[in-house]
Amino acid sequence: MNASESNTSEWDADIAIVGCGPVGATLALLLANYGLSSVVLDKENAIYPLPRAVHFDDQIMRVFQSIGVAEELIKVIRYNPGMRFVDPKGDLLLDWPRPSGISENGWHSSYRFHQPDLETLLRARLAEHRRSQLISNAEVTDLQQTDSGCVTSFKHRKSGQLATVKSRYVVGCDGANSTVRKFIGEGVDDLGFNERWIVIDVLLSEDKPELGDFTIQHCGGERPSTYVRGPANRRRWEISLNDTDDSHQITSDDSIWNLLSPWLSPSEATIERRAVYEFKSTVAKQWRNKRLFIAGDAAHLTPPFMGQGMCAGIRDVANLAWKLAVAVKRDEVECPSVTGMLDSYQQEREPNVKQYITTAIGLGVLLNSCRTKESLDKAFPNVDGVVQMSSIVPGLGKGLKAGSTEHQGHWFPQPLLADGSRLDDVMKNRAVLLLSSDLWKDYLSSGQDYGGQLQLLFSDDEPEIAKQLDALNTQAVLLRPDYYLMGSANNVAELNSILVTASAVFNALYEPAN
Repeated sequence: MNASESNTSEWDADIAIVGCGPVGATLALLLANYGLSSVVLDKENAIYPLPRAVHFDDQIMRVFQSIGVAEELIKVIRYNPGMRFVDPKGDLLLDWPRPSGISENGWHSSYRFHQPDLETLLRARLAEHRRSQLISNAEVTDLQQTDSGCVTSFKHRKSGQLATVKSRYVVGCDGANSTVRKFIGEGVDDLGFNERWIVIDVLLSEDKPELGDFTIQHCGGERPSTYVRGPANRRRWEISLNDTDDSHQITSDDSIWNLLSPWLSPSEATIERRAVYEFKSTVAKQWRNKRLFIAGDAAHLTPPFMGQGMCAGIRDVANLAWKLAVAVKRDEVECPSVTGMLDSYQQEREPNVKQYITTAIGLGVLLNSCRTKESLDKAFPNVDGVVQMSSIVPGLGKGLKAGSTEHQGHWFPQPLLADGSRLDDVMKNRAVLLLSSDLWKDYLSSGQDYGGQLQLLFSDDEPEIAKQLDALNTQAVLLRPDYYLMGSANNVAELNSILVTASAVFNALYEPAN
């Protein structure tokens, strides 16, 4: 249900979400999968119609799969074959290819997209959920917390009408200038990368195949730059600016076409968007204050050289959504362990996102400094020929655990099951225990009697799961709803620890919200 303007002055929901970009909308849809209600407050009147984020990976596509938009989304995005770093002469310095086939996560490893297309699909899906309501033109003016919930005050920007949302928790997905972060307090840590770049999006008048499908990082030279091949006729350039460049003058038509002259002439394309950005690298010091949370750009900013900004925000809410669902269904007052579970959000997510940020910073430094193969050799002294790069898959920081911690926080792929279905479709946003029949028999023989609702999949019946367990050298893993491992087991004691923890945490996800 969408409500751009409303005569209602009081709203009630399990969760209030501030911001309805891709991160906020995805959170609302994940919560809806658990039966939780949400009110999403967005400051703008409608979806921003121009390009912004342009990349996501196969991990994020699994989240989109879980909220029911992947199949429609695949029609409007394109596979990204990879990234290449070249010197000012165009010679290849570093290659980061993306395999053309389906990855172990069940999708292509990298996609290019047009953000308004994604947001349109997310909002259409959100409108299908009666318990999820979007209020546009809503500017948050105050946040108050009590022992049992929050009151979010806002005003309609057009009518000036004042209203409130009463909720159990509030999540700020409201961007770099987050209002919710200001109420949490504590500020941000600056990781040291701050540069001005101009981002130029164009629509080609006709196909220009010589531009290529790969993302090209043009290293060194007077202005290091990035070329991005988007869906259909969309193309993007990100070009570094000097200290002397005037932000207003550099965005004039004459300046834009001068910057693009190595690749395009004015007759070959239409400028869709031009914007000067300060690429930053920051992480909020505090992501939670009691019942207030932040996610996405509100919690961290990463330079764009890996295309992981929006991805990091989607990972945030995939981590947070199921924990909020448990918290709503197992009230903190009645179940104090919920507090530790909610605290694990930042503990787990911050180290993960910092690894993406520091890697992106390193690529940005490389882009600025490497002019020749000789300069690249200083960064990669033991590599002969073209440097090959592969995608990183950081695990989570130390947080929730069960059983053996050997594989705790590791990402787990999405294998096809024996009946042709995909693992995530069977999970349905709940946890699942993947294990061998032998270990289960040993557990039952020990006199244990598991009465929980955790789904079990036996590797004896699932060859692809058996391969994954063999690769980890373990007999069982507990897979969380966000596709990370909570623990593993090779004996009855470790399996019992997993089942006890799973009963305490994940059974709540099967229960209706209060």
